[in-house]
Amino acid sequence: MRANSILFWILSVFFILSAIVYTLWSLLDPMHMKVEWVGTVALTLSAILAAFIAFYVGRSHSAQGGELPEDRLDANIDDGDPELGHFSPWSWWPVALATGAALVILGLAVGFWICFIGAAFSLVCIVGWVYEYYRGYFAR
Repeated sequence: MRANSILFWILSVFFILSAIVYTLWSLLDPMHMKVEWVGTVALTLSAILAAFIAFYVGRSHSAQGGELPEDRLDANIDDGDPELGHFSPWSWWPVALATGAALVILGLAVGFWICFIGAAFSLVCIVGWVYEYYRGYFAR
C-alpha cells in the first residue's frame, strides 16, 4: 500500500502541473487569451481526487501496521494470491442473468413493458444463481 500511496501522490503532482501548464497555454493562445475553465477545473479536480486517494491509502497503510506482500522485496507471487471464493465454471446462470439485464435495457430503449419481463427474468436468475448448490446434482 505504500507504493500505491506514493504513486497516487505522484499522480496528484502530475495533474497539478498539467493544470498549471494547461491554464498558461490557454492564456497564451492568441485567438482567445482567456482561461479555458472546463479543462482547468477538470485537471485540478483530478489532482484533488488523486490526493484524496493517496491520503486515504497512506492512512490505511499506517493504521493496519503490517506490510502487504506487494511492498516486501522478499515476497513470492503466491503470497499476494488469496483464495477469493468458489466460482462455478459450468454455471449458465450468469449468461441467463445477462440476458435478463439485456431485456431490461431493451425495454428502456424500445418499450417499457419489456422491462417488467426482464426484471422478473433477472429475479429468477439471481435466485437460481444463489441457490445453485442447494438442489440437483451439485447439492451439498
